[in-house]
Amino acid sequence: MCSRGDEDDKLLLCDGCDDNYHIFCLLPPLPEIPKGVWRCPKCVMAECKRPPEAFGFEQATREYTLQSFGEMADSFKADYFNMPVHMVPTELVEKEFWRLVNSIEEDVTVEYGADIHSKEFGSGFPVSDSKRHLTPEEEEYATSGWNLNVMPVLEQSVLCHINADISGMKVPWLYVGMVFSAFCWHIEDHWSYSINYLHWGEPKTWYGVPSLAAEHLEEVMKKLTPELFDSQPDLLHQLVTLMNPNTLMSHGVPVVRTNQCAGEFVITFPRAYHSGFNQGYNFAEAVNFCTADWLPAGRQCIEHYRRLRRYCVFSHEELICKMAACPEKLDLNLAAAVHKEMFIMVQEERRLRKALLEKGITEAEREAFELLPDDERQCIKCKTTCFLSALACYDCPDGLVCLSHINDLCKCSSSRQYLRYRYTLDELPAMLHKLKVRAESFDTWANKVRVALEVEDGRKRSLEELRALESEARERRFPNSELLQRLKNCLSEAEACVSRALGLVSGQEAGPHRVAGLQMTLAELRAFLDQMNNLPCAMHQIGDVKGILEQVEAYQAEAREALASLPSSPALLQSLLEKGRQLGVEVPEAQQLQRQVEQAQWLDEVKRTLAPSARRGTLAVMRGLLVAGASVAPSPAVDKAQAELQELLTIAERWEEKAHLCLEARQKHPPATLEAIIREAENIPVHLPNIQALKEALAKARAWIADVDEIQNGDHYPCLDDLEGLVAVGRDLPVGLEELRQLELQVLTAHSWREKASKTFLKKNSCYTLLEVLCPCADAGSDSTKRSRWMEKELGLYKSDTELLGLSAQDLRDPGSVIVAFKEGEQKEKEGILQLRRTNSAKPSPLASSTTASSATSICVCGQVPAGVGALQCDLCQDWFHGRCVSVPRLLSYPKPSPISSPPLAWWEWDTKFLCPLCMRSRRPRLETILALLVALQRLPVRLPEGEALQCLTERAISWQGRARQALASEDVTALLGRLAELRQRLQAEPKPEEPPTYPSTPAPDPLREGSGKDMPKVLGLLENGDSVTSPEKVAPGEGSGKRDLELLSSLLPQLTGPVLELPEATRAPLEELMMEGDLLEVTLDENHSIWQLLQAGQPPDLERIHTLLELEKAERHGSRARGRALERRRRRKVDRGGEGDDPAREELEPKRVRSSGPEAEEAQEEEELEEETGGEGAPQPLPTTDSPSIQENQNGLELEPGAGSGSLAPFSTLNPRLHMPCPQQPPQQQL
Repeated sequence: MCSRGDEDDKLLLCDGCDDNYHIFCLLPPLPEIPKGVWRCPKCVMAECKRPPEAFGFEQATREYTLQSFGEMADSFKADYFNMPVHMVPTELVEKEFWRLVNSIEEDVTVEYGADIHSKEFGSGFPVSDSKRHLTPEEEEYATSGWNLNVMPVLEQSVLCHINADISGMKVPWLYVGMVFSAFCWHIEDHWSYSINYLHWGEPKTWYGVPSLAAEHLEEVMKKLTPELFDSQPDLLHQLVTLMNPNTLMSHGVPVVRTNQCAGEFVITFPRAYHSGFNQGYNFAEAVNFCTADWLPAGRQCIEHYRRLRRYCVFSHEELICKMAACPEKLDLNLAAAVHKEMFIMVQEERRLRKALLEKGITEAEREAFELLPDDERQCIKCKTTCFLSALACYDCPDGLVCLSHINDLCKCSSSRQYLRYRYTLDELPAMLHKLKVRAESFDTWANKVRVALEVEDGRKRSLEELRALESEARERRFPNSELLQRLKNCLSEAEACVSRALGLVSGQEAGPHRVAGLQMTLAELRAFLDQMNNLPCAMHQIGDVKGILEQVEAYQAEAREALASLPSSPALLQSLLEKGRQLGVEVPEAQQLQRQVEQAQWLDEVKRTLAPSARRGTLAVMRGLLVAGASVAPSPAVDKAQAELQELLTIAERWEEKAHLCLEARQKHPPATLEAIIREAENIPVHLPNIQALKEALAKARAWIADVDEIQNGDHYPCLDDLEGLVAVGRDLPVGLEELRQLELQVLTAHSWREKASKTFLKKNSCYTLLEVLCPCADAGSDSTKRSRWMEKELGLYKSDTELLGLSAQDLRDPGSVIVAFKEGEQKEKEGILQLRRTNSAKPSPLASSTTASSATSICVCGQVPAGVGALQCDLCQDWFHGRCVSVPRLLSYPKPSPISSPPLAWWEWDTKFLCPLCMRSRRPRLETILALLVALQRLPVRLPEGEALQCLTERAISWQGRARQALASEDVTALLGRLAELRQRLQAEPKPEEPPTYPSTPAPDPLREGSGKDMPKVLGLLENGDSVTSPEKVAPGEGSGKRDLELLSSLLPQLTGPVLELPEATRAPLEELMMEGDLLEVTLDENHSIWQLLQAGQPPDLERIHTLLELEKAERHGSRARGRALERRRRRKVDRGGEGDDPAREELEPKRVRSSGPEAEEAQEEEELEEETGGEGAPQPLPTTDSPSIQENQNGLELEPGAGSGSLAPFSTLNPRLHMPCPQQPPQQQL
């Protein structure tokens, strides 16, 4: 500026033009270099001379979907306020919004989806179109007047007369907002109403100013921002101006506010300024509407637009004229408003055309302005859309002006200017007259209705005339006024009276068949007639109603006369009652007649019920009569009948209670007592259910006694099933029966015998019934069938042997059938076992090394193929089994003790006979035990199927015993037995070395000392070791000695030779057949053992079986010792604890079998506790029968208890520590 370049530290660089200035050269000079942006005076002058830019909002460039915009809006609000969007208070958002508006330094940019066309993007309301099918609920909303797509085009709306779809006014706009997005101060186009509906989302905050303060608001804003209005006079119409409501209120502008929530409407009135902002993400829809009261405001708005030179959205004059052209389609109120506006508009048009004539313009031509586009008929001066008239120039065809600006068209001569008009001045008054007729038609109609309803001329109108007036109001769409409502009410009341009168007349014609519920009382009939007379319309049915009233009054007089002369005959009363019913009107005297008739009918009913010849009534009938008697008219006759009924009912109930006690009492009464009760109750003339039940029970008791006599006096003893059935029936009868006690005693005795027999025959936990065990096995010939039946019995899915014998329940009652079936079953069993033996003998031996699994291989009861050492072959069915899976014999255990013990080398006397569990189904008691059962059976007065089967089994056993004794007594067999006895005596007669010390409690000599030949020293060596002289305190019987005995027998196996007898085939075959038949018997016979020893002596010793039995016994003895030591430790712990077992609470929790008395139960409990503690460690593999601690049985089926005689056995008895008491046995010579 000074053209110098010195003093660089005081040079200032312009940020606009980059010129340099000294701070002291500026006007005014600056004291120092300013901070920030600085522009020189030239740049400031250039900036001030630039034309001002228009204010407004920028159009966003990014496009959103509704979902993406919502995510953006929620994220922005949550980040801005640093909290979830739903937790931000509306007050906080409002305060922050106005802070940002008032702030100059701080800018925040938000986006607003405003003015979205619903025709393009769809409305939030259901819309009836062909694009999609609407549900019934959506259809209701689609046609509702509150639907913003429907509201602008309702009949009461002015906008429905505009054909064009004006976006934002007739077609709703959509608004998708976010926090801080705002709409500025504005009023609606043409100052119309607006309605806004918030579909969903966060609230929208509104501020509003009433229309009366609109000009005040404009003045305040112009005063506060004059520079803005100077550049843009219509600034408030641009929706770009925000001003704090507090500022406006401080200048006297009234402002109201509200928060619009989802589901709420907000309506703004004409010229009511409003603004606001959104609290967050939301979705709203808005539209304009105009009612009849808007028309004056719309006319004023056009004048306002003319002053501001603002374009109109539509032509107000065109809208008025279009409505005036069709006045009959207008609502009455709208027609009146249009008439008023049309009158003002016609007067103004007259004035303006008069001024045009005064100017000298006389040329004119008609123009259909509605067919021209809006931009071709706008005034070039005020931008108003012309319709009624306009001034144009022939020389300037591009423009026209309204008649208010005729001087602003052009500079051409008036002769070149001409008038363009839509209607002549004569046509406009005609249109105005039609509007007047439409507006005043209501008054004419109202006068007619008023005269008709108030009968001012004294003539009642007919229903047809009143209906015509109502139809006229509907056709002309008169408003729903009070007069119209009175007319409708009068018509409804008159029509109801006509219908009721017709129903009354038709009810009389129908008589007794008229519809129930149509009767009216006499008072109602009189009131109905008065109602018809008071109606302002003439009805010819009034005469019919008067006639009915006269008939009813005559009937009333007749009924009063009949009631005054009581007692009248029932027939007369009934006829009068029927006559009253035909009238169709309820008369008070008819009710009295009804009560008298009901009284007579009730007395007749009681008389018929109590008559001796009548059928006995029930207690319910008696009670019903008493209840009905309480509602009839009182009289002495009624009181007497009620007393008789009550007395009879009391007596009957007393006897019913007595019979009920007899039926339900625990102490049953004898038949004689019940007969006496029934005889006395027969005199009561009432049907008593309990007495009848007692009678039926007595009849059943007599029939039961007859059945008992018939059974007791029959040819045979009665069967147990029959007696049990009789006992069950007798117990259910409510009668005391002496015979029942006798039958119960007989049944109890029979059950006691059956239980005793079951204990004798059945094994522990046997899967067979007693009857099945006693009957022969009819299907013994099939190995698979027999085995599968045994498995099915284990599972409970089996068929009994009695069914296999072909015995039904009825056959079991016939002794002959049982015997015949038993004999046939014996033969089938014998044939079947022979076939089974042949089949099993053909199977490969499991002991052979080349044995392979095949379809003919033996299968053990465990389901596996027995193979290798440890397999045993049944001596009856010849099938093979695992030794550990079945009950095996004990070596040197004899049926009974003998003073002469068997020498060890008499191997034929060792107990090596093995029968599988499929062949040996029971304990096989001795014949003496069975005979004792038969003796007890003979004393029973009852027949049991088990008894019949036991007799057949006994006969079969005795028969076999006789044949066996005969065979043993033959010359050849006697000789063989003699040689066998000599051999035994020779073995016993061998010289004996000095006996080793024995147990003090063993009186019997040691049979091992009785040997022969060179083997004795070896035997003595085994017995004379250090362990044999151990004191009883150190070695318990059955442990150390049993182990030595097993080792001794194992050492003797190589010394065993045979056969010791030569049995000819002629002798062997009968004996083997007898042996097989004896094994089939479920009975233990000594002859069976004798034949077994004889057959054993006639063949080589079965070393493999003996070795297998020894190994199995060793394994079992090892497990027994382990359990014994554990039991001993447990006993010691109990002793150390001292009395813990006496705790009553502990004893109550123990199982019953543990609390049972006796040492056996205690030992069983201790062994079970041991197994729980050790988990079975040290025990051998389970042997199903012989491992039971409390009940043991040998191969002959004897039941023995542990420790029953362990101290009295010879040392050799320790070979079988689990079987302490051998069965008694006689030498073969004695058996013969």
